[in-house]
Amino acid sequence: MPPAKSARRAPRGVSDADDESEDYRRKRDRNNEAVKKSRHKSKQKTQETFTRVNKLKAENQVLEEKVSTLTRELQFLKELFLAHASNKQSSKFENVDLEKLLQDVDNIEKKEEDSK
Repeated sequence: MPPAKSARRAPRGVSDADDESEDYRRKRDRNNEAVKKSRHKSKQKTQETFTRVNKLKAENQVLEEKVSTLTRELQFLKELFLAHASNKQSSKFENVDLEKLLQDVDNIEKKEEDSK
């Protein structure tokens, strides 16, 4: 013989539908919060990446300027050495402003320190 049914119980369909609806709503709310959090985190990471890229571009520019200046300085010193080694007075160096060249190197180094 089957067990007796309680008269106090609500009809099965109504109670289950309410429970399922509440459970579904709770899951949707949690999922919506997770999506918001994920999107915010993604935007934040993208912004940090852009910031880092811009910083690295600026640093790269300073380093390229330094390489250019040092390359010119090296070329100048090579020519100076060759002129001195051959004991010739080269007219190339009459109009060269060594102080200006050294000042350019100092300016590049200051920019590099400031960017750090």
